[in-house]
Amino acid sequence: MISATFHPAQPTVGDSIAIDFAQPVTLDASPAFEVVSRTPAHVVIRTFEPKPIALSGVAGNVRFRNLVVPVRSVLKAGEKLEPSPLEPPRELAAPVFPLILIACAALAAVTTWLLVWHRSRRHAVAPIVVLEPAEQFRADVAHAAKSPQRWAALADATRAYLARRGFGAQLTTSQIVARLPHERELIADILRRGDYEKFSPWGAPSGDFDAFVRRAASLPEAYEPRVEGEAA
Repeated sequence: MISATFHPAQPTVGDSIAIDFAQPVTLDASPAFEVVSRTPAHVVIRTFEPKPIALSGVAGNVRFRNLVVPVRSVLKAGEKLEPSPLEPPRELAAPVFPLILIACAALAAVTTWLLVWHRSRRHAVAPIVVLEPAEQFRADVAHAAKSPQRWAALADATRAYLARRGFGAQLTTSQIVARLPHERELIADILRRGDYEKFSPWGAPSGDFDAFVRRAASLPEAYEPRVEGEAA
C-alpha cells in the first residue's frame, strides 16, 4: 500500500502542490500536470486544469496507479467562463475636463524636462556600470546572504548567472541540471533548496548556508569562457 500526503489540503488551479511519500518515488510523466521540483521522496507539481489528478509511478519497489489529488477550480459555484453581456454605449459629455487634464499634464512634463535639462548642465551624469556576468553573480551571491529568503535568493542568483552563460532561465530545475556540463551536484542542491523555500510550506532543508556561498563563488571558474593561452 502506498501512502502520501499533499499540501495544501484543498489545492486550486495553479497552486504548487507538495506531495510527500514514505519512500523514494518516481512519477510517470503526464500531460495533466508539470513537475516544479523533486527530491527522492518529495515532489512539487502544478496543474492548470480544474479536475482531479491521477498520479502513477513507482514508490520504493511498488508500482502504483490512480493516486488521486483533487484540484478545485477558482470559479465560484454556478459561475461560467462567459463574458458579461455588453451594454449599449452611453453618450459622453463634451470632453472639456479631459482636455484640461491633458493640458496640465503637458505643462507639468515641459516643466519637469526643463528642470532636468537645467540640472544636467550643472552636474555630470553618472555613468551606468554594467558588470561582467561573473562579477554580477558574485555581487548577487553576497546580497543573497542579507535576503529574508536566503536560499531562494542564492538560487535566483545562480539561475540568472547560468542564463547569462547560455542555460535558459525559463527551464525547470531538472531541465537546467540535465544540461549542465560542470558542478552539476552543487548547482542542483542550490536550486532545489531555493525551490523548497519558495514553494514548500516547510521551507528549505537545513544546511550550512555560508559553506554553500563559498562554494557557489567558485562557479565562474568552471563556466567563464577561457581566454586563449590561459591555463585551465
